[in-house]
Amino acid sequence: QVQFVESGGDLVQPGGSLRLSCAASGSIYSIYAVGWYRQAPGKQRELVASLTRGGSTDYADSVKGRFTISRDNAKNTVYLQMNSLKLEDTAVYYCSALTNRFVRYGNWGQGTQVTVSS
Repeated sequence: QVQFVESGGDLVQPGGSLRLSCAASGSIYSIYAVGWYRQAPGKQRELVASLTRGGSTDYADSVKGRFTISRDNAKNTVYLQMNSLKLEDTAVYYCSALTNRFVRYGNWGQGTQVTVSS
């Protein structure tokens, strides 16, 4: 089963940008889809972006137009480019494998902390 290691989180001002990375232990092409999730303090973990093997993407309304998910198959890495960051984007970000019904599976990684603050 593919495991993921997230990185790239940081402290950034509102309006700033960050690129998160999700490095897989195996071929991401073997996975139907990869999703980026986030969990803010006191809130449930939510799916914010997904990318299928075929290249289809989907985004939560709260990040649409600001976040972009992409992948590098050669590096077995999925990225989340986050622009125009808002205070409410503050959360721990995780990635996960998804089935063809967009049900996540596998263990969570340690996540990467994104803090948006002035």
